[in-house]
Order: sequence, then C-alpha cells, then structure tokens
Amino acid sequence: MTDLQGDVLTTKEGLAGRLRLNRPKALHSLNRQMVRDMARALIEWRDDPDVRIILIDHSEGRGFCAGGDVVDISQNVDGAEAAARAFFFDEYRLNHLEYTYPKPGVAFMDGVTMGGGVGIACPCRYRIATERTVLAMPETAIGIFPDVGGGRYLSRLRGRLAQFLALTGARLDGAECKALRLATHYLPSDRLDEAKERIMAQPFRVEAILDELSEDDVPEARIRGNLKKIDDYFASDRLEEILEALDAGADEGDEWAATEAATIRKKSPMACKVSLKLLQESPYQLHFVDEMRMEYGIMVRLIHHPDFKEGVRALLIDKDNKPNWHPTRPEVIGDAEVEAFFEPLPVEEQWRPFDF
Repeated sequence: MTDLQGDVLTTKEGLAGRLRLNRPKALHSLNRQMVRDMARALIEWRDDPDVRIILIDHSEGRGFCAGGDVVDISQNVDGAEAAARAFFFDEYRLNHLEYTYPKPGVAFMDGVTMGGGVGIACPCRYRIATERTVLAMPETAIGIFPDVGGGRYLSRLRGRLAQFLALTGARLDGAECKALRLATHYLPSDRLDEAKERIMAQPFRVEAILDELSEDDVPEARIRGNLKKIDDYFASDRLEEILEALDAGADEGDEWAATEAATIRKKSPMACKVSLKLLQESPYQLHFVDEMRMEYGIMVRLIHHPDFKEGVRALLIDKDNKPNWHPTRPEVIGDAEVEAFFEPLPVEEQWRPFDF
C-alpha cells in the first residue's frame, strides 16, 4: 500500500514500511480515516517479506501526534457519540494490531506526543525521544481518561507516577521519557534523518544504530527531584485523599503541592476518579486485548457523560477554559457510580480486535 497524498503517508522504503503522519496544521492529530489507513498498511505489510521493520514518524511541523481529533468527533453531523464510538473502536484496533505485530516498530516521538500519539508510539519496540519531545496523557481535562493502553503503560511505571501523570496531565520532556523508560533511546533531533536512513537500509541492526546515535550525555530528568513528593502525595487511590494530602503540603508552604492541587481541581472529577480506578484494574488485565476491551467499555460510557462534550467545548472549541463539570466536587461521587463505568458492555457491543 502506497499513499503519498493523504493525512498518513504510507510507503515502503528500503526494507521498511513507513507510516508518516501528515496533518501538520492539526499537530498530526488522528482522525478515523488516518487510523484506518495505518491499520490497512500494517495488515498489508505483515506478511510482506520485503518489509522487515515499521517506522512511524511525522512529515513536518513540531508535533509527532497531538492525539485523537476529538473536536472533529464532537462536531460530527451524524452525532458525536456515534462518531466517538466508531473512532475509538478503530483506534483501539490499531493499538492492538501494533502491540501484537510480528515485526518491530520504531516510533520517533519528536515533538508533541499526547493521548493517541502515546497510543501509537508505546506499542513500538523502539521509542525515540529528542530534546523537542513533549509527552503527556491530558485526557482528564476533557472528561475522559488515559486510554489507548494508557492504563497498561502508566500502571507499570515506578511508584505513584501513574496516578500523578493521569490526574495532572503533566508534560514530560525527552530526558524524562528516557529516565522513566517511556522512551528506549534519546537522540538529538538533528540525528533522526540519519537514524531513519540507516534503519531502512539495515533493519537487523536497528538497536545498534540507535545506540550508536544516542546522546551520551542525556540532560537531567527533572522529574526525578519530585519522585518522593509524588509517592507521598499521590499514595492514595482516592481522589479526595490525594487532594487532602496536597492541600496539607500547601499549607506547610510546599508550592509544588499547591500547584498540583490546583491543576487537578481543573480536571473533570468523574474522569479523575475513573482514571484512578483504571490504574487499579489494569494490572489485572492479563493480555493487551483485555485492556483494550475494558478501556473501550469505559470510554463508551464516558462519552455519554456530559463532561466529555463540556471538556471539549471549554478547552478546544470555545477555549474559555471554564468547564462546568457534572458534578463539580469529587466527594459527591460514590464508588458505585465509578464502578458502573467498568461493567462489561453487552456482548454485541464489546470491542474486538481484527479477526485474521
């Protein structure tokens, strides 16, 4: 499959299949057609002996991938909820296809890598960060949760980083991604073209090539200085208790705690509570297919919740940054309300991977 005109450029070069995101004005955010085109190319290349490795990057601009195009989804004339279900169903299929793909993938996370961008990068065996990388899972700001396998990837991080990243949507730079093992390598951006050319020519040397081109002196990962605070303040699985801990720290003069508490209070309380529950449940999903099935069920219910549409309006459409969450206070949300999002969907509505 070769496409040099669409929102995803799909080509075979050397011994590689290349997926190049091509929506620079939208920071390469994913729409449903892009997701389907990427999956179609991967399926075609899966048994192609001339394709030994998959490279995923972007054509131009400052973003690798800013995530799913939720504005496009929310304004769909055929209905935002139906469009959202269709998009997430296909997106999760792509994520699962990547995760189980028999050939190694290399994701070049050069620039903004958020939400759905993390979802297409993390299944790859090799994940390249640079000095321009900005990685985040900011979904709670629009009333949803760190999906696209986020529960699996985040819950496997050390200490309480998962809870911190999910609730705050904190942005990580390239050095932090490397330190936390979200990236496997850290390369200066001016070495990426050389890396790609060499990998396409000699895919069997991919790890050696990346090691040879990696920066010897990676900048200090700033987040290391806050790991103790993150573990202490985010120790609970209850949102109210996390906020209480942060408030207590702020009362004692910890400005970092005050800032993080204020950040969390801007997010959807329901989405935050669902995210914390997800991080408890994800480690018990034995296979990635189980994670995807669970996340899809949660997402289907959350897109029917008013916070999704309100979050997209406030942050991405009107941009007044004044969402009116329902409810506005986490303490009025009972455990049963949160657990309801995790109930399995009816069999006929459940997510399923590609059936080869």
